[in-house]
Amino acid sequence: MEYIYSAMVLYSAGKDITEDAIKAVLTAAGVEPDAAKIKALVASLDGVDIKEAIASAAVCAAPAGAAPAAAVAAADAPAKEAEPEEEAVSEEEAAAGLSALFG
Repeated sequence: MEYIYSAMVLYSAGKDITEDAIKAVLTAAGVEPDAAKIKALVASLDGVDIKEAIASAAVCAAPAGAAPAAAVAAADAPAKEAEPEEEAVSEEEAAAGLSALFG
């Protein structure tokens, strides 16, 4: 996650997202950079319009403070009464019930 965050920091600062820049951000944050992960990130972001990706992700996300419909419905539903507990049956009563089955 810190690799993606480093790319977002660079994007927000208006800097180019390069391997060296990501490595510098990670090092400054106290993270031991992994060269393979950095290369994979830079390669995966090549040709991606980050502004457009953020805008499309923001459209899909729920607005802040909006409660999901299920949560609202659950809050409006009357409180469910507790199920009555089954009465404990002694071993003798259980044995008597079983003997009735076999005559």
